[in-house]
Amino acid sequence: MSRHSPAHDQFADCGPRALRLGAGALILWATILFRPAVAETAPADKQILGWVERVLVSSERVSMKAKLDTGAKTSSLHAANIERFKRDDQRMVRFDIEDPENGNRLTLERPLVRSVRIKEQDTDGSTSRPVVMLSVCIGQTAREVEVNLVDRSRFIYPFLIGRSALAGQVVVDPDDTFTQPPVCSVSGAES
Repeated sequence: MSRHSPAHDQFADCGPRALRLGAGALILWATILFRPAVAETAPADKQILGWVERVLVSSERVSMKAKLDTGAKTSSLHAANIERFKRDDQRMVRFDIEDPENGNRLTLERPLVRSVRIKEQDTDGSTSRPVVMLSVCIGQTAREVEVNLVDRSRFIYPFLIGRSALAGQVVVDPDDTFTQPPVCSVSGAES
């Protein structure tokens, strides 16, 4: 008397290749059935941009490459000669940014919004960075953004734009770069 069921007898002559094909078909079917739904488009009120975009900074419209980093809360801009000072009892910051297209340095002065302490990755210490407001144009979006100023010369991109600057306006596509040139007008409110 055989201990095998009739169903088992149907597959008794199947070789390893047939079993692998059957298992592969089962995995493919499960992948299609249970894959998460992915939105192909952003909501109508948000634009889809790549993880690196060209942006315009400040009312001076300095064009530079920026990394759109949803893992960072705040934005950081490469600046040199950062100097805090007071003018008419208002705390100010003077700093230089470089125009990557022509290498010219531009000196800007902005009111100090606040200072932030940032933990350094390479050490156990932290540094204090000044935060200023700057006009930034990303794609078709112009915003006043809080930006901390720091020496980013060792990084590829001089400007890191964090999620607080992107919130409500931009969806970042990690597979894409340079999707839209900056086409908005940056306000002349900064002086």
